[in-house]
Amino acid sequence: MAGKMEIVNHVVEQVEGLTKKQATEAFDAVFGSISDYLADGDRVSIHAFGSFSVSHRAARQGRNPATGETIRIAASKNVKFKPARDLKDAVNA
Repeated sequence: MAGKMEIVNHVVEQVEGLTKKQATEAFDAVFGSISDYLADGDRVSIHAFGSFSVSHRAARQGRNPATGETIRIAASKNVKFKPARDLKDAVNA
């Protein structure tokens, strides 16, 4: 599994003259921007990668499996990701 630092290190290897600090700042800026747009309810589309959007889940009734008691589950927002065809093709190649 690749995490933030593995991605940052890979970017540093790919871009000549880029420091690890600069790559980390760019990484944080990109993902911070995506988070900000999603928090505002906007859709984020990245060509050849995919799109992020916010979906709304209504409040609903649930059940506690341990006691069988009916509980109320609050409404929430979730982030959805839909991969672009190029990304799907790259993964399946």
